Parts: sequence; C-alpha cells; structure tokens
Amino acid sequence: MIRVLIERHIADDLGHHYDKAARETMQMAMQAHGYISGEALQNAYDPNHRLVVATYRTLQDWQRWHSSSERLEMMATINPMLETEEKITVFEH
Repeated sequence: MIRVLIERHIADDLGHHYDKAARETMQMAMQAHGYISGEALQNAYDPNHRLVVATYRTLQDWQRWHSSSERLEMMATINPMLETEEKITVFEH
C-alpha cells in the first residue's frame, strides 16, 4: 500500500472553480484500479494551499492513474488555476 501526497497552490479567487474540478478528479480516481481512499485538505492558514492524500494498493496502480487520459484531461483543467506546478510525493510502508 502507498500514500500519495499532492500539494497544490491555487491562484487567488479560483478556489470555487478548483474545488469543483478537484471533486470531479477525485470521483474519477475512485474508479481507478487499485485506488483505496483519498481526501482533500485545505491549509487552515492559507486557503489557496491545498493537499490531496490518496491511498493506492501499489505504486504501479498510482502510476497507471497518474498517466491515464482521464487524469491528464482533468489536469488540463486544473493546471491553469495553479500558481505553481503541483508537487507529488509518494510514501510507502
């Protein structure tokens, strides 16, 4: 089992649009092979700083979702809302 942390900094005034796109992406991810769970968090002191924590069965399951056409399509919507490129860190037991 692995955990994937996806850190994002969204541009001012785009929180509502980002939240909608992020929810849609999470719903698609839930259908991905090997997906176990996920949650989306917002920094208590910086509403533009977001974190997604996702759990996948294997690293290969995550890599499959990460490079899937569904995720790439959603990231084409999300990326213009970001101030910086998303930072992805993968942790394993």
